[in-house]
Amino acid sequence: MEESAIQQLDDAVKSSKSTQSVAISLLTEMGETIELRDWVTAKEYARRFDLESTNVVTNWIRRGVIPAENVRTFEHFNGLRLIKAVPYKDLVVSA
Repeated sequence: MEESAIQQLDDAVKSSKSTQSVAISLLTEMGETIELRDWVTAKEYARRFDLESTNVVTNWIRRGVIPAENVRTFEHFNGLRLIKAVPYKDLVVSA
């Protein structure tokens, strides 16, 4: 791997860690404390639980399959919506 590519990768990792640190600080200031590893975006949720698309996740949120307490929207982060990373598919099948 070229030195410039390694440096770009290193810079990206540092930037990501910095962004995560800022996000955690802001959430703490707002009175929110969550484990970021337990919460994911709709895209990551769909990937992790093998769903067709993020539309499935959005529909589940609208229909209440994913309980409101397991969805967090952060307006300070451009309306970022995180979903608690637990399987809800069983709830849909059994309903």
